[in-house]
Amino acid sequence: MKLFVRGLIASGLLLAGLVFTGCSSPPTLDSISDGKKQANNSEVAHFHVGETVNVTFSGPPDPIDPHEELIKEDGNITMPLIGSVKALGRTAGELQNEIHDLYVPKYYVRLNVVVKPGDLVYYVRGEVKSPNRQIYVGETTVTKAITSAQDFTDFASHKVWLIRANGQRVKVDVDKALEDPALDPQVYPGDQIVVPRRIF
Repeated sequence: MKLFVRGLIASGLLLAGLVFTGCSSPPTLDSISDGKKQANNSEVAHFHVGETVNVTFSGPPDPIDPHEELIKEDGNITMPLIGSVKALGRTAGELQNEIHDLYVPKYYVRLNVVVKPGDLVYYVRGEVKSPNRQIYVGETTVTKAITSAQDFTDFASHKVWLIRANGQRVKVDVDKALEDPALDPQVYPGDQIVVPRRIF
C-alpha cells in the first residue's frame, strides 16, 4: 500500500512539473533564419532626408555620367530620364534595384546600377571665414560647426539660424551657447547653420 501511495505522489509531482514547465519544441531552422533576417534588417542603414546618394552606371556603350544628389524634403531624388524616385527609408540595395528597374528595359537593354550613400555633411553659410559643406564625423554642435568653418567674420551676427533637414528653424545665440552648453543644439547631417551679417 505504501508503495502504491508513493507511486501516486511521484506521478503527481511528475505531472505537475510537466504542466508548470510546459512543453517546448526545439527551434526549427526556419525560425532561426527568420530571427537572423530580422537582426540583419535592423542593422542595415536606411536613407534619410538630407543624405547624399551617389548613383553610378555601367554597361551601355555610351558612358552615363554618375549622379549625386541630396535627398529632398519629400524623400525623393530626381534621376535623368526617369524623374522622381523615392529614396527615403530605403537601403542602398533597395534603391539600386528600383532605379535599375525604372531604366531597364524602357531606356537601356543592359545596365548596371550601383547606389552608395555619400559623405554625411552639414552646411555652414553666411558670415564665416570658410562657408562650405562640412563632413559630419560624429556628434557636433552649432558652436563647434562654426569653429569648423574657421569662425565668424568681422561682420557676423552672433545670433544664427540652425535650419534642420526637415525645414525646422532654430535661433541660436552663440555667445550664450558658449557659456551654457544646454543652449548649444546638436547638428545633424543635412542641417544648415546660417550666419547673418550683423546690423550696425
